[in-house]
Amino acid sequence: MPAPEPQPQPDRRGFLKQALAAVLTAVAALIPVGVGVAVATDPLRRKAAVGNDVRVTRLDALPADGTPRRFPVIAAKTDAWNKSEAAPIGAVYLRRTSDDKVEALNVVCPHAGCAVDFDAGNAQFLCPCHKSSFKVDGSLANPHSPSPRGMDSLAVRVDEDGIVWVTFQNFLAGRPDKVPVA
Repeated sequence: MPAPEPQPQPDRRGFLKQALAAVLTAVAALIPVGVGVAVATDPLRRKAAVGNDVRVTRLDALPADGTPRRFPVIAAKTDAWNKSEAAPIGAVYLRRTSDDKVEALNVVCPHAGCAVDFDAGNAQFLCPCHKSSFKVDGSLANPHSPSPRGMDSLAVRVDEDGIVWVTFQNFLAGRPDKVPVA
């Protein structure tokens, strides 16, 4: 009977080479995967810019009698992975309270987020969704209104060139307090 051939002993050096090659391959694969995940989720981790001053109109575009006028708010907008330089981000009602003083109200109803309309005949704002009504200054016209608060006022300034700038901000609907939407 022939003698069995001895089994070769595992080569320690060969094993270390294979283990090192496996570790280096895993590291080389994880680096691009990690970078890819970081790039893909970057817009989700970024905080949105809140309360930026936006140029809305010129002072001479507002009626001197204090009648509110609705204006779109156009600004640069970044939405997750999309960026546009001039997109509508909301709307405001502006009204002159004196020669160079302006008041700004967000058009969004604080009750459920519908767009509020101005009824010039009754000199009040009306929400078409749940019939909330607001005075010209934005306060509640009816104490039994479904809206938990008056319309949201916004900071506004008129520069020396007569440009009206509004610090535009949206707020959470359905709450009695003004909580900014981030």
